[in-house]
Amino acid sequence: MATVYDFNLKNKKGGEVSLSEYKGKVLLVVNTATGCGFTPQYEELEAIYKRLKEKGLEILDVPCDQFGHQAPGSDEEIAEFCTMKFGTDFPQFQKSDVNGANELPLYTWLKGQKGYAGGAYDDKLAAVMEKLYNESNPEPRKQDDIQWNFTKFVVNREGEVVARFEPTVALKEVESCIETLL
Repeated sequence: MATVYDFNLKNKKGGEVSLSEYKGKVLLVVNTATGCGFTPQYEELEAIYKRLKEKGLEILDVPCDQFGHQAPGSDEEIAEFCTMKFGTDFPQFQKSDVNGANELPLYTWLKGQKGYAGGAYDDKLAAVMEKLYNESNPEPRKQDDIQWNFTKFVVNREGEVVARFEPTVALKEVESCIETLL
């Protein structure tokens, strides 16, 4: 059975990083964007990281530009924005797709482990988000696809996905889940 440790991500310079480097850690994998209404979550994510890093948490930031073109910068520009505006110190990887033909194999696996359970948005907001998504993506969304920026997956110390949180879920709830695993 596959675990998160079977996958690689590219760092901001294009080098391969094996997620086996994070063996024994609790991981929070999140697709992010610098120009999104959820972008202020970077501040809370960094606060969680500072509180829980010494206990074994790692946050893996995967910038993504598939949702309303809200991460338009280069990897360097995105990193600079996050560091200057939010003081982020957690690992940030190369901007990548999380849905569709070019999605990262990691995201194919994550979504296969914890699919979309619904309820991310009210009906009115869901219609707006779907319109924006469809304008940016030629392929139709699949049921378990990432719905928007700042979707989070929690991975236990054994490399198994234990939870998926949509962007609208309060980060206190995400932190609570993480704390049960540390």
